[in-house]
This record gives sequence, structure tokens and C-alpha cells, in this order.
Amino acid sequence: MNIRHTLSLSFPTLATSFAAMLIAPLAAAAPGTATVDFANGTAGWEGLPHHGQTGSWIETPLDSSSSYFRTVNPDTFFLNWSTTTNQAFLGDYTQSGTVTLGIDVLASTITFEGREVPRQMVVQLIDYDNPAGDAPYTSVWYDLGTIQAGTGWQHLSVTIGDTSSTTLPAGWGGDGATVGDGPGLPDGRTFADVLASVDEVRFTTAVPGYLYGYTYYDVSVDNISIAAVPEPSTYAMLLGGLGLMGAVARRRSRRAGSRLC
Repeated sequence: MNIRHTLSLSFPTLATSFAAMLIAPLAAAAPGTATVDFANGTAGWEGLPHHGQTGSWIETPLDSSSSYFRTVNPDTFFLNWSTTTNQAFLGDYTQSGTVTLGIDVLASTITFEGREVPRQMVVQLIDYDNPAGDAPYTSVWYDLGTIQAGTGWQHLSVTIGDTSSTTLPAGWGGDGATVGDGPGLPDGRTFADVLASVDEVRFTTAVPGYLYGYTYYDVSVDNISIAAVPEPSTYAMLLGGLGLMGAVARRRSRRAGSRLC
């Protein structure tokens, strides 16, 4: 076979494969924008099992067209809302330059020993693939702020400005080992290590390292969101891959035109 003909056949295949390799890593990262508003189901987000008037369920008031995810439990330590299946919130955060996580919260009542009390809302990014010691996972977490009855809907959010940080940024904590008197990251694990393998995102009223008593909760959440901005290098790789594919298409077009002549 003529070697020039062999190269013309193999080049498109190689170019397409190369472009696919460039684009493939994006699939592991959170997309630029995703919001779960519970208008079309839970989208992989879970609360407490629903039994009668307790647990978690999607509620749409008669006087409103907006749905939200309500959780009621009269006898529990804390509440969790989490996902292990919604790929918009999972994967390798380090492929993004910045990541913003947000949630809307309405505390109808949080009662401990008969009186209304505040609780903290924490976002926790959990990596199950690299546990340490007896802990089932390693995680990093951020205290978003206080929720309490009477404050109405609150929007809470945090932006990770440097996903490649090897140290815990201001306000962030670690979990997976005991460090000093509280939880922390195990030896050899960094903030970026956990972000590179996020298997679960959890919003919780439990601050790692704290103990809680039995509490009555009636709390709703809505508009759980993520906004990830890809690294500039990722854009360059994507554009390079698309440009290479365009060159292949033009080469094919020229060959087809020459055969017609």
C-alpha cells in the first residue's frame, strides 16, 4: 500500500482519538452550572426516609408554583441532604479553577428541649476512595452559617477560589483523622487530594467534631447549586482538540474535492 495513502487513513483516526483524550477529562469535572430546584424530582439528592409526616419529601404549596425539599423529624441529632449519584456535583474539582456551592434553606422550627435553637449548616465534600485508618472516608467541610426559625429563606454559599491548594483554606476543616483535639485530614492527605475525588456532597446541620442532643427539625431546602469555572489550561486543551478536529474535517473535504475532479 502506498505510504501516503496509509498516513491519510490513519491521521483522522489518530487526530480524533487525540482530541477525545483532550476532551475526556472534562467529563470527570463538575459542569459550569447546575441547579436542583426540585420541580422535577430530587435529581439524586436524598434526605431522610419518608414515613407519614416524618422524613423528607418534595412539597409544593397550593399558593405557590415553586417546589422545595422538606424534612421533618421530631427526634434526631442532625439532618443531612446529600448526593452520591448526581454527577453535576461529583468528580474532580481540581479540573476547575473555582467552584461555588450554594443552597437555599428555610428553618420552620429547630427545637431542643422545648426551645428554639440555632444550628449551623455545613457543606461537606467526601472522598470514599482514600480512607485512612478506621475512618470510612476523608472529607473537607465549610461552615456556611447559622440557620434558625424566624429568619425566612436564607441563601448560603461558599466559593473555593483555589482548588489546587494543598492546605485548608480559611474557614475550611478536614475530617478523617483525629488531629489535636478535633477532626482533621490524615497525614499525607491535602485539601486538593480530597477535591480530586469527590464521591459525595453533603449539606448537614452536623459540624464534624461536635456532639448533639435529640432535636425537633422542620427544615426545607431548595436551589442546591454548583458553578464550576474550568481552568484556563482546560479551555486551551479543549480549543486545541476542537481545532485539530476542524483540521481533520478540512483535510477530508479537500481529499473528497480532489477525487471529484
